[in-house]
Amino acid sequence: MRKLPIGIQGFEGLRKDGYLYVDKTEYIYKLVHTGKEYFLSRPRRFGKSLLLSAIKAYWEGKRELFDGCRIVDLEANNPDAWKKYPVFYFDFNGENYQQEKALEDILDEQLKRWEKAFLEDAPDGTLGSRFRSLLIAAREKTGHRSVVLVDEYDKPLLDAIENPKLEEHNRAVFKSFFSSLKGFDEYIRFAFVTGITKFEKVSIFSDLNQLNDISLTEEYAGICGITDEELLDNFSPEIEETARKQLIDKMKCFRALKERYDGYRFHPFGSSVYNPFSVLKAFYGKEFGSYWFETGTPSFLVRKLHSSRFDIRKLADQTLYTSEAQMSDYRADNPDPVPLLYQTGYLTIKTYDKKRNRYTLAFPNQEVKYGMLGSLIPAYIPNAVNGTGTDIFTLDEYVEEGNLDGIRLVFTALFAGIPYSQERDPFEHYFQTVIYLVFTMLGKFTLCEMHTATGRVDCKVETDKYIYLFEFKRDGTTKEALKQIEEKGYALPFAADSRKLYKLGVTFDSEKRILNGWEVLE
Repeated sequence: MRKLPIGIQGFEGLRKDGYLYVDKTEYIYKLVHTGKEYFLSRPRRFGKSLLLSAIKAYWEGKRELFDGCRIVDLEANNPDAWKKYPVFYFDFNGENYQQEKALEDILDEQLKRWEKAFLEDAPDGTLGSRFRSLLIAAREKTGHRSVVLVDEYDKPLLDAIENPKLEEHNRAVFKSFFSSLKGFDEYIRFAFVTGITKFEKVSIFSDLNQLNDISLTEEYAGICGITDEELLDNFSPEIEETARKQLIDKMKCFRALKERYDGYRFHPFGSSVYNPFSVLKAFYGKEFGSYWFETGTPSFLVRKLHSSRFDIRKLADQTLYTSEAQMSDYRADNPDPVPLLYQTGYLTIKTYDKKRNRYTLAFPNQEVKYGMLGSLIPAYIPNAVNGTGTDIFTLDEYVEEGNLDGIRLVFTALFAGIPYSQERDPFEHYFQTVIYLVFTMLGKFTLCEMHTATGRVDCKVETDKYIYLFEFKRDGTTKEALKQIEEKGYALPFAADSRKLYKLGVTFDSEKRILNGWEVLE
């Protein structure tokens, strides 16, 4: 009956109301004592707001909220600890910024609240000049420099991402406001800014170029999220109870949680972490659901992936390479979706090649993999779940049964339902992408363009009883496709496999955009 902090973002309420807390206060101690102004990027629902709220409580001197936390011991011999500083906490969560002037209204509302506390008369002037006046007044009234905390700075930009005029307007507001802090270093004791993305060319980074970006540093890889050690130390009763509900043992439950929700890595040598929102929801319901995706996948992200010809099949064998500069280069006009995919949590670091200074990115876990692919299916295959007997659920039955005629029938129907206007890729690539999406979502072990010693087979699908090797030809013949499978020896790795193996030569007409040939060798 322990209280799980699902969706709770306020540290004070969490502690006073007796919710479980994974102690991250050692990170706060490091931040406070080794630097001054920071930026942190993490995906949504990852605990950024709770972290910032805890930092706020620290600077407000609320020592009682930290009883039992590591930071109390760390500050035990510090005579300056737990002093109260003026804190300006800008919270951009929970508002809709798709209306013009919405950002200015929020800033104005927050400034007015502080002006009542620190100023006798509310000053006239711009938002930026009013904030400068507050920083000066706060130091005069308290004798301390101010702490500036900015939560989800990029929400006003992400909300307007498909409205270039409004996005540019919100950028200009940020420039006017945050540039006011440049040159006011003597009035700022500490600053911390969080967001999902790091928008390049936004004044919060160009004008506040002293911000230390810790998003990809090993030391802070576990500052948000839950590590293996933290999961076992803090949630052992919840793991045991979930295991009982699922009729499995504790270790199998732990492995299931790890496969579904772990795998986020924000430094190649740092700890991997679980999505805290999904883990807490799994413990609450004692079910392994797709909780992060239930909170919504941005439609603009799906459209961007589809229109950019992003090859999602690269994620299957982890051949998506990038650099640190590319991962950080998020711009609304950047045609490359990789920076956005990484920063929003749909991709994560898997490996790092120091010699080439090259990162390999992939899906972090099963929840993200199947959630993302499921979101993409309607964009590529509009009638994939139409319930007519020619959809992917029917296909699942045919694949398990080894029903080749049924498989051909469903694929013919799926491709016949793709509007011509949606054909943006070379059709062979598009065809293979559809096959990869369909079979992966069905839960089969699927590899497209699988490397072998003599070449690469276009697609391999495995079930408990069957192995399917597909070779596709555009405007060719099924004989040519099957000949390639034979000559390249694609079936050799499965010679000792007891499962039945099918070699399928498939052709399609690039002009008519239809599947027009199908031949099988057993």
